[in-house]
Amino acid sequence: QVQLVESGGGLVQAGGSLRLSCAASGRTFSIYTMGWFRQAPGKEREFVAAIRWSGTRIEYADSVKGRFTISRDNTKNTGYLQMNSLEPEDTAVYHCAASSANYVLTVPRSYNFWGQGTQVTVSS
Repeated sequence: QVQLVESGGGLVQAGGSLRLSCAASGRTFSIYTMGWFRQAPGKEREFVAAIRWSGTRIEYADSVKGRFTISRDNTKNTGYLQMNSLEPEDTAVYHCAASSANYVLTVPRSYNFWGQGTQVTVSS
């Protein structure tokens, strides 16, 4: 099992920045991909960004390209999501997720471990 704990969410004005962290524990050697998803009230969970734990591949949703940056620190078993130029439309609960296999990065069903989420609220 892998446990994931997110942190770094909060309230920020439009145009501001936040950095989310996702600390992994347990069988971290089994992590193949770490992803970030978000879910706004009344909406389905949507893909934000993902990174192969080896760092060999990164994917972003079109809506966040150029504004968000995903990274990871293998030595700390921690993933990060740097979010710049935030917009009210980015308001959601952000979840990190981990996959232990080489599945498609952008769909929730590819991930078998999930964190509880951290709230990000962007005011206009």
